Amino acid sequence: MGDSERISVGIIGASGYGGVQLVRLLLDHPRLELAYLGGDSTAGQDFSAQYPHLFYAVQQPIEAIDLDKIAERCDVVFLSLPNGLALKMAPTLLERGCKVLDLSADYRFSDLSVYKQWYGGDRTDDAVAETAVYGLPELYRDRIAGANLVGCPGCYPTASLLALSPLLKQGLVDPGTAIIDAKSGTSGGGRVPKTGFLLAEADNSLGAYGVARHRHTPEIEQICSDLTGHDVLVQFTPHLIPMVRGILSTVYATLRDPGLVRDDLLTIYGAFYRSSPWVKLLPSGTYPQTKWACGTNLCYIGIEVDQRTGRVIVMSAIDNLMKGQAGQAIQCLNIMMGWDETLGLPKYSFYP
Repeated sequence: MGDSERISVGIIGASGYGGVQLVRLLLDHPRLELAYLGGDSTAGQDFSAQYPHLFYAVQQPIEAIDLDKIAERCDVVFLSLPNGLALKMAPTLLERGCKVLDLSADYRFSDLSVYKQWYGGDRTDDAVAETAVYGLPELYRDRIAGANLVGCPGCYPTASLLALSPLLKQGLVDPGTAIIDAKSGTSGGGRVPKTGFLLAEADNSLGAYGVARHRHTPEIEQICSDLTGHDVLVQFTPHLIPMVRGILSTVYATLRDPGLVRDDLLTIYGAFYRSSPWVKLLPSGTYPQTKWACGTNLCYIGIEVDQRTGRVIVMSAIDNLMKGQAGQAIQCLNIMMGWDETLGLPKYSFYP
């Protein structure tokens, strides 16, 4: 492929928040061309009817989902769909020669019995699922580079795993003591109206949900277990916070060496993420805020050690729709295509 040649990209599920983020990123990407926008419930409408602010940039309709037509038109397809739908489409698209990036949970699990336990439904795509790579580049960059099917991580797992991974990989903490307290903006619930996300319900309020049973728990545990080489259980509690974008994940764990101090951990994290341009370690005594990451593909990480309790506290902030969803998917595609993983992705937020 020549330096100026562009590849054709399709988005199935273009009318959701993940879809519109992908569209916005594709418009700025120098090597990608938006060739198809698809969705069933909005088929036949212009994309600008869903998102009028992009009327001048996108003059394409949302089309009915026809996998044969999509495969003829697209080299790469993003599946931005509710859980349980991508698994019905990915095998056909892969067979037709497309690269596929799934933003749902369908291809995040190496053990499909775990998927069935938490998400339900029958699977007949075991052989295809075995080829899927978990799309967290900071951990699996080399595998992603050779993949044709990537299961892009959830937003909570992305923020939490980036905070926790160096501790587990280096054996610095007792894995069984890991507690994840995470808070997300309301856009993480998607665009379909839900009572709990109404302004009158969510504003001026903060509450936990999915306590001890959130579906992102086994996803986090799968990667933690992979990092340590043995089964790991974590305590994960998500919260809904009255803002639109962003996730702040605060991770607590007991240090195996209580003599470690904050600067030791900053050095260890710096080495772990030395080849990860999207992870930014904050200097001593500085802790991340979600606004810093808003509109970017960045993850900000701050570290503290409580010598009194022997615990480490790691805080990470991301934009849930960017590094937690569409931005990370583009990052993965850049790696799959052999391009710089920062290509076409926003590096700086608008502040305040």
